[in-house]
Amino acid sequence: MNDHAAPVLSVIVPTYCEAANVPALFERLKNVLTELAWEMIVVDDDSPDGTAQIAFSLASRDARLRCVRRVNRLGLAGAVIEGVLSSSAEFVAVIDGDLQHDEAILPSMYKALAGGGADLAIGTRVRAEAAERGFSPARQKLSHAGAYFFKRICGLSVADPMSGYFMIRREIVGDIAPKLSSDGFKILADILLCAPPGLRIAQTPYVFRKRQAGESKLSPLVAIDFLGLLVHHASAEALPIRFVLFAAVGAFGLLVHLTVLRILIVTAALPNFGAEQLVATLAAMTSNFVLNNEVTYREKRYRGWSALGGLLLFALVCGVGVVVNINIAAWLFDFDHIWWVAGFSGALVGLVWNYAVSASFVWRRRRSG
Repeated sequence: MNDHAAPVLSVIVPTYCEAANVPALFERLKNVLTELAWEMIVVDDDSPDGTAQIAFSLASRDARLRCVRRVNRLGLAGAVIEGVLSSSAEFVAVIDGDLQHDEAILPSMYKALAGGGADLAIGTRVRAEAAERGFSPARQKLSHAGAYFFKRICGLSVADPMSGYFMIRREIVGDIAPKLSSDGFKILADILLCAPPGLRIAQTPYVFRKRQAGESKLSPLVAIDFLGLLVHHASAEALPIRFVLFAAVGAFGLLVHLTVLRILIVTAALPNFGAEQLVATLAAMTSNFVLNNEVTYREKRYRGWSALGGLLLFALVCGVGVVVNINIAAWLFDFDHIWWVAGFSGALVGLVWNYAVSASFVWRRRRSG
């Protein structure tokens, strides 16, 4: 391969706190992409562990590595989109920086695309020996459920739509980039939903590895994120993913409220209904904050003692939302006397208020520490 040739393949690596893994991944790519003109583009969300600085240091010695350091722009999907749009190669691959994806299948994925038989090659996590290799039972179930719902809701039969490992023709992503959401983890599912009909897909199996260094950014809660993405597209993109997640958390909070209230009433643990209602409200508010902190705004999440300040600010926001909810509902009921319209409208306005103010004040430009 001519080291000075323009790359035909850009390998996009979104990172956050992967300082120990970036050099190792770069060496592995050197070993498997010997027949291609390629580059590795690290897109780092301003990691506090110096990931970007390490990448820049490597890039100063080898032109096959580039680094994009993002400041005040957070999230895996957004990093991938930005990395792809910074490439001029014919093909782009997306691979995690944690070394859990098997880079050895990249040549096979490239052949599937370069040979003209496919537009997209997906690295599909296999389940054989999965428990010993890093693909835990929980992740197996999550992946299986994702594939099931994806096929049921969207009609696309893809074995692993929640995979973060794939290769695609760059011009396809470039064409649909304005439609893609920068929120969340599941950029592949978003691409599949936004891509034009007739997309030819190849699926390449590999065994998922255990993480050796760094901290995993994923949890079973990403299933909620995935469902949020599906609802976003089912609504013709009218509902932002974050709003869907915020509303889902709110619905769960209502369940928490009613459950706690019922337990307090049955056990007669408190002297009167007002006290029971207050405790149930605080429980629901706390659960809403915790879930929004871990799911809806996880890349801006509060950590440690700072979470207490975040909870108090969130409670203040929700308190105002309750007042807005009650006043809107009362005004509408006086106007048309249809209780369910008034109640629903008040709740909807309260939800929108809480969402807008939470995004603007509670989780404004925060990041995980």
